[in-house]
Amino acid sequence: MPARIAGRLPGELDEQQAEVYRAITGGPRAAGPQAFPLTDEKGRLHGPFNAMLLSPPVGMAVQEVGAAVRYASLLTDRVREMAILVVAAHWNSTFEREAHEAVGRSCGLTDAELNALRAGELPALSDHAERAAIRAALALTRTGVLDDREYYHAVAEWGERGLFELTALVGYYALLALQLRVFAGEAPADPCAPPQTESGTS
Repeated sequence: MPARIAGRLPGELDEQQAEVYRAITGGPRAAGPQAFPLTDEKGRLHGPFNAMLLSPPVGMAVQEVGAAVRYASLLTDRVREMAILVVAAHWNSTFEREAHEAVGRSCGLTDAELNALRAGELPALSDHAERAAIRAALALTRTGVLDDREYYHAVAEWGERGLFELTALVGYYALLALQLRVFAGEAPADPCAPPQTESGTS
């Protein structure tokens, strides 16, 4: 399904839209090496960021939540990227999967771990804290709730703040996946299709 809204060139933006644009392209997402481009060659925003320009007040708030969960969280880089990929698999979001598999590889995720996450499964993780976080992320995407064991296990490893940040991350990337379906033309998952397990770069 093609995108429903056109990308906007920087010169076409009004001042409120330009403020959101600058926050996305000039904030922490733009610092350091880029695992995936934020814009195309003409400066138009990629993926879910383009839709944020439709409502600058809401778009600014959404992008600020995203920056916080990615760059101001207690979660480690590996846990953050694995949790994002859990959400990507649940929503069958190609953009999220390809973008964050690239980031995940730069954080040390292996092909075996990426394949398990792509299939919606818990990777073979030896680190107890990582396992608790990804079990919680899988439960949140599958059922929308944590049972007492999952809750207290996650809190024991990450504290209440860490678990709050994990639930915020899961909710934020579910929101982006929804926006990608509505505005960017990503198709919903085919329930009859087998999970993809190929390895390699995105």
